[in-house]
Amino acid sequence: MDHLRVFHEVARALTQTLELEEILLIIMEKMAQFFGPERWSMLMVDEQAHNLYYAIAVGENAESLKGLRVGMGEGVAGWVASTGKSLVVPDVSLDAQWSAFAKAHSELRIQSIACLPIRSGERTLGVIQLLNSKLDLMSEYSLSFLRILCDYAAIAIGNARSVERIHELSITDDCTGLFNARRLYSMLDEQLAMAEANRKTRFSLLFVDLDHFKQVNDTYGHLVGSQLLAEVGSLMRRSLGPANSCFRYGGDEFVALLPGMGKQAAIAATTRLWKQLREERFLSGQGLNLTLAGSFGLATFPEDGDTVPAIIRAADTMMYEAKTTRDDIAVAGMGLVAGDPGDRRSTMLANDIESAGR
Repeated sequence: MDHLRVFHEVARALTQTLELEEILLIIMEKMAQFFGPERWSMLMVDEQAHNLYYAIAVGENAESLKGLRVGMGEGVAGWVASTGKSLVVPDVSLDAQWSAFAKAHSELRIQSIACLPIRSGERTLGVIQLLNSKLDLMSEYSLSFLRILCDYAAIAIGNARSVERIHELSITDDCTGLFNARRLYSMLDEQLAMAEANRKTRFSLLFVDLDHFKQVNDTYGHLVGSQLLAEVGSLMRRSLGPANSCFRYGGDEFVALLPGMGKQAAIAATTRLWKQLREERFLSGQGLNLTLAGSFGLATFPEDGDTVPAIIRAADTMMYEAKTTRDDIAVAGMGLVAGDPGDRRSTMLANDIESAGR
């Protein structure tokens, strides 16, 4: 009855919350309650880094495990993760391989090991590790109990990843991989909330409209146009760096949120992007090597707007001012700043398209 009660509590948690950590803690606490290990932990697989990290750790030296990573195939957890097999050693002194491991890590004082993989299909998502448990780990009943709890953990992890993926899709533009307008507004709300807590908060907002982009769609079709937008999005991310967020606002309009940047720093970042856009050769893989220019509008919080609508309106207004000449930067309170009108590239894309079509 106690075991049935555990399964019921875990199943109820799975249906009542999508908070992964909360569910995993319930599962691990139930394991600890029945098996009484001196130390227990859950490690998650990082497939990109090809290692594991401690998601939950309880017991002696648990604090020191935070941030620690274990290579696939290394140690107990790494071996279980790489093989996908359970490892149950009731007495390490009777097992040559793990006796040697225990002696090499005498500070852990390992007497018994129970480490099981958390699997979904053919993939190992993580491992659960119990050291020095008090109950008989060799009984088939005990192992079945552990495996069922691991299955519950796999369901919880799968649910959490599905929700994370759905959320990611809801805030991401599928053409460029950049954030979408919905995410822009939520991040601007976050910036204003920070400003209320700290009046020194500054950020700048950059609007970019690609010059003559319609000619790409008219000449080469929307598929090539979408590829061009994706390449522009990639350039923006590379130029502005991970500390700043880039968005596809709609059509051929892009936005960048520059947290912590006052006007002068934002002008420098914008000018760098403006130059890189002009120098880049796009769609080289299709043999087109198109050059491109854009109209840039920049505004800074709070001097150019102290609400979300106001700061967006200020940056958007500057972008439209830049479009009067094209291939330019307009800054709220300063006007056009990009420089030499004689060096404008407003006809560059049109010329490139005409040349490519000959």
